[in-house]
Amino acid sequence: VPSPHCPHCPDTNETVPHLLLDCPSYRRDRHALTAALGRKASSLPFLLSDPLATQPLVRFLNATGRFRKTFGEIPIPRPLPDQRR
Repeated sequence: VPSPHCPHCPDTNETVPHLLLDCPSYRRDRHALTAALGRKASSLPFLLSDPLATQPLVRFLNATGRFRKTFGEIPIPRPLPDQRR
């Protein structure tokens, strides 16, 4: 991207934590993520490493549209057979 700044928060760098946990522009989308994962939705290590977070996280990213220009709609992965819902 031409700038490291968040497109919604010009004085803030768009870091992974900012995008996933802090950016006020994605508050509504983040609410859906929290509804799916509960308090674990505020844990960056959980979001980025736990297989149970993958589907809700991809849904969140698609809802923000932040990667659509580069990647298009990100396919929602199938859950692994041993994942509990």
